[in-house]
Amino acid sequence: MNGLTYLKNVVTLSLDIQKCNGCKMCTIVCPHEVFIIKDKKAFIDKKDLCMECGACEKNCPQVAISVKSGVGCAAGIINGILRGTEPSCDCSSSNAKSGCC
Repeated sequence: MNGLTYLKNVVTLSLDIQKCNGCKMCTIVCPHEVFIIKDKKAFIDKKDLCMECGACEKNCPQVAISVKSGVGCAAGIINGILRGTEPSCDCSSSNAKSGCC
């Protein structure tokens, strides 16, 4: 990972440390190396690097991770390419009906 951040202090990622069993799945599937394992538990180490793709949440067998997938996801980029518009995953106001997320 090159250390680029998506946006500072806006990531919806959270981890319930009490539910974590230290399986390391989040460290395996996270494309931005957001998580680390310490004392047999996962920790969010680089939260601002999270792009909110949802891979960690979907692969956590303990349901210890939550993230609002789609807020900063690749879907906005893909939809922009397909629609010939600027990449955006802004699902607020009038865009909420577009199903971008």
